[in-house]
Amino acid sequence: MLSVLLITFPFFALVACGFIATWRGVLPQAAIPGLNAFVLFFALPCMLYRFGAQTPIHQLLDINVTLIYLLCAAVMVGATVLLTRRRMGWNDAAFGALVAAFPNTGFMGVPMLAALLGAQSAGPIIVTMAIDMIITTSACIALSRLDLAGGQGVWTAVRNSLKGMAANPMPWSILLGGLASAMGWVLPGPVDKTVAMLAGAASPVALFTIGAVLARSQMNSHENVAARDYVPIALAKLIVHPLLVWAVGMSAMAMGLPLSQETLVVLVLLAALPSASNVSLLTERYGAHSGRVARIILVSTSLAFLTFSAAVALMI
Repeated sequence: MLSVLLITFPFFALVACGFIATWRGVLPQAAIPGLNAFVLFFALPCMLYRFGAQTPIHQLLDINVTLIYLLCAAVMVGATVLLTRRRMGWNDAAFGALVAAFPNTGFMGVPMLAALLGAQSAGPIIVTMAIDMIITTSACIALSRLDLAGGQGVWTAVRNSLKGMAANPMPWSILLGGLASAMGWVLPGPVDKTVAMLAGAASPVALFTIGAVLARSQMNSHENVAARDYVPIALAKLIVHPLLVWAVGMSAMAMGLPLSQETLVVLVLLAALPSASNVSLLTERYGAHSGRVARIILVSTSLAFLTFSAAVALMI
């Protein structure tokens, strides 16, 4: 366990650096959108493109990975909504479900699992990111609109969600990487070197940015939120989600589905990641309880240093 903590410590230390720098005023809050833009539009797309281009196409089209991860996401969303609808409306229940099922794959999982597991993690990472960004997010946004009279606005919300995904460069970089893998395309030398340099910046800047975003959310939030409204969901994200993926994956392997142990390890570790930080932006856009979601993200990210490290020690 100590050896695992030594591996994961630098990743969480970068998150802590971003948090402290923002909290102490060393990094102005006005600079955070610029960091976000660099990661979202330059660094991460380049890393994902290289992942896709260097991954055999059959790994990017793995139906078993898709079905297992999608089933687990549906269970997490459904169970969270059922357990929280008694105390809150559809809007808050839906975004609580999204933050319980959507791991921080882009900003944290991609750089961390690439360092821990190497190229073998690329295929499952890309598949699960596509599911979370397109299917899980759209489904939860649709559920959040059920508070409106007669469910009006559901399809409008879904269409807007899909438009937002279309404006997100990460799905397109995944698609281009997959095409490059399928067609055997190779970037010209200077272009490839530029893409590689941007991809290399993704890990430290993304992790630092997570800390900055978390600090900003706490500094700007003055709401009192009961612990029962956010701690259980944070724990479900860190513990229930990976256990569910492990159980479903082991059951699939027992039934003879062609799922390798290495792929299952990647899926479990992806599920063990803390909640995605970008869910807080969606929460604000759709008028849900942003303070509650911000606390779920903060608690899950803080505890993940121990829980994720424990998952790595158990699975690897």
